[in-house]
Amino acid sequence: MNNPVQPYPCKILSVKRESEHEWTFRVACEDKPQHGQFMQLSIPMIGEAPISVSAQGDGWLEFTIRNVGKVTNVIFEKTAGDTLFLRGPYGKGWPMEQFKGKHMVVITGGTGLAPVRSMLNAFAADPDYVKDVTLICGFKNEKGIVFHNELEAWKNQFKTTYALDNDTKEGWRTGMVTAFVKEIPFAEWGDEYAVVVVGPPPMMKFTGLELIQCGAKVENIWMSFERKMSCAVGKCGHCRIDEVYVCLDGPVFPYSVARDLVD
Repeated sequence: MNNPVQPYPCKILSVKRESEHEWTFRVACEDKPQHGQFMQLSIPMIGEAPISVSAQGDGWLEFTIRNVGKVTNVIFEKTAGDTLFLRGPYGKGWPMEQFKGKHMVVITGGTGLAPVRSMLNAFAADPDYVKDVTLICGFKNEKGIVFHNELEAWKNQFKTTYALDNDTKEGWRTGMVTAFVKEIPFAEWGDEYAVVVVGPPPMMKFTGLELIQCGAKVENIWMSFERKMSCAVGKCGHCRIDEVYVCLDGPVFPYSVARDLVD
């Protein structure tokens, strides 16, 4: 019987710099996580960090990591051919079956694009899975933009709005993602739509409020409430908020639950 908290070694296949602070690590791995699930990445004698799977393929997974602490500092010293230790996958992913045949809206802030990247690529590979995709991506500035190639490719397949908070860039708009929610035609769609929101907690809070203000129904909205997790199996209580364990009950939550998850 497999030990659910036992890490296993995986070879790093490639490392790609995405932005000023984010790099994507492709790792040899046979696991097939659900879109939206996360893995624990670890370095022996240093520690581990929960990271969403940002892409996957035959025999590999990708993790887009922001260098923000002790563990990620050491991971960023790794190169192709080195070893990372993984365990997982953990948590609940996006409810793909509920999205099937719907108008799909995806709203992200910064590296909140990473937890939905594999799902967006799945929609791009199977255009008939959903009716259409409206993608709104916001970044603080141009230095923070990730997945440049895919952002460009998605323009040809999805209805896209790319924005910088305050800066200007050719072909991009200026403003917070909340400013563009009013352009989504919820009234035309009846109940045949689903909305996914991922980003920093303030961004998700105000985007959720704006969605409701613009006619979106609570039951049609999902969020990924990523928070500092530790054991990933609901034993340590580190990610507990009231009676909710983010690692077990999430990280994907319906908005009816996510809106009340306040530390």
